[in-house]
Amino acid sequence: MSKANIKGTLTAVEPLDTKDAKWVRLVKISYDDPHSVPRTWESSERLTRPKDSLSDGVGIIAILKPQSAADKPAILLQKQYRPPIDKVCIEVPAGLIDPSETPEQCAIRELKEETGYVGTLAEDSGSISCLMFNDPGFCNTNLNFVHLTIDMSLEENQHPVQNLEENEFIECFTVPLDDLWETCRQLESEGCGIDARVGTLAEGFRVAKLWKMFT
Repeated sequence: MSKANIKGTLTAVEPLDTKDAKWVRLVKISYDDPHSVPRTWESSERLTRPKDSLSDGVGIIAILKPQSAADKPAILLQKQYRPPIDKVCIEVPAGLIDPSETPEQCAIRELKEETGYVGTLAEDSGSISCLMFNDPGFCNTNLNFVHLTIDMSLEENQHPVQNLEENEFIECFTVPLDDLWETCRQLESEGCGIDARVGTLAEGFRVAKLWKMFT
């Protein structure tokens, strides 16, 4: 697992002119509510979604396959500094879809680039989620979760090497699924931001335990 200095330093925050924006734009939406009253809504839109894709990108639920009965399944997570919240954020591996790329192809590619691991699609029919909208009251961005399995017995997964872009600083680590909720609370207390995808997954496990859906 990579261990490096990943914390950035915020130096300025200032308004961004729409003509200078490369990744997003602000829009004003006009619509009629259910009572035919005209209303407006402020929103943001990604500028990177390929024309042949319904999805902006993927979030990757990458599970390390247990090598023995004593091992617990563990999820692969990342630490990455995010300037909008000025915190190191706890995230799942993720990335934007390239033109003519499926979510499954994107997930396998992004996992290798960001973590060095080689993953395969989960061995069931539910390896890809429904299309999910990140914050529909604020923006139109969306993603698919893709479930990948990492076989630690494979030679290529013994010493994973990241292939990061020049502006990417990512530290990878694993957490047993049973400990995900507690780990999120601990990392939050240490000053980390918890990405909603990780937090929601942890809350799902927590609810399942509280309602005794599994032990």
